[in-house]
Amino acid sequence: MTLTHPSSSLEALASIPFTHERVLITTGQRSGLVITVAVHSTKLGQALGGARMWQYPDWTDAVADALRLSSAMTLKNAAAGLNRGGGKAVIQLPLGVVLTDAEKRDAMLDLGDAVESLNGAYMTAEDVGTSADLMAIVNERTNHVCGLPASSGGVGEPADATAAGVYASILATLDALYGSRDVTGRHLVISGLGQVGGRLAIALAAAGATLTVTDINPAKRELADELGAEWVPVAGAHRIQADLFVPCGLGGVLTSTVIGELNVLGVVGAANNQLENPAGAAELDARGILWAPDFVVNAGGVVYLSMASEPDADLASITTRVDAISDVVTKIFADAHEQSITTLAAAEMLAAARLNAAR
Repeated sequence: MTLTHPSSSLEALASIPFTHERVLITTGQRSGLVITVAVHSTKLGQALGGARMWQYPDWTDAVADALRLSSAMTLKNAAAGLNRGGGKAVIQLPLGVVLTDAEKRDAMLDLGDAVESLNGAYMTAEDVGTSADLMAIVNERTNHVCGLPASSGGVGEPADATAAGVYASILATLDALYGSRDVTGRHLVISGLGQVGGRLAIALAAAGATLTVTDINPAKRELADELGAEWVPVAGAHRIQADLFVPCGLGGVLTSTVIGELNVLGVVGAANNQLENPAGAAELDARGILWAPDFVVNAGGVVYLSMASEPDADLASITTRVDAISDVVTKIFADAHEQSITTLAAAEMLAAARLNAAR
């Protein structure tokens, strides 16, 4: 986000449709940090979504992010066929603030108290800026948390499953564009080499793809060198001529300017809320760029967390379900083509069908 003063922050917050069941905004008693827990929907079951800890210019920016992310989780969980609602937690770090381990512990305990106060409406998990180990601290204050480390009796972080779902979506997108799921020789630009983007880059390189990569952390260039990938600055990555642009960092990357400068035939990646504005879906369509909706593509992690937390969890069944994200993406592409609508509209219709049935 690039908001720099309170008035613009409040304007951004006011522009978000409020369709949420409950939103808790509280100051952590130990950490003093502003914590937002947004429960968008519980129509399909307990809301499930990660806890993000990130730097924001203003607390209202963090609230706005929680509102957007939680509503996206409703769509994600519904489209993935899970009996889970949508929710999200966001802990605002002031710009330039880096927490010590002790301060992180205080923040996680405060998060646990906030989650517990919602009486089971929301289950949290790791997200950007948090981890399975930090979720173990949250677990000291609430049982409504998943993705704990194996040492704490949990199922671990979901990054492998998220990356697997994105990989499956890339195959579906290549098939729709070229009539083949073979990634050998295909040129992909990956923006963001974090937990998911890094895993994805390793898998794609092993499969024979040509990679151009970037990350805001210059230390990630070491991975690029290991994979034989070309490293480029973040700002210009989207202008590289390639087959696919793969956004795997923070959201809002697909602005009107970026969409106008893309030099690819398809966009499919792990980042949440990739469109700065929903109108971007039509802008991509008008340019002939096939976009795989992010809340479908990156659902592998939540599928893993939801299914692995069940008493009869079966890894083979989870893997099959994650791989099936490819089929969902294919259906969305087909529906969009047949009905002359955007892929975003097709994906939202798929999610709405499950939500309406629940009503």
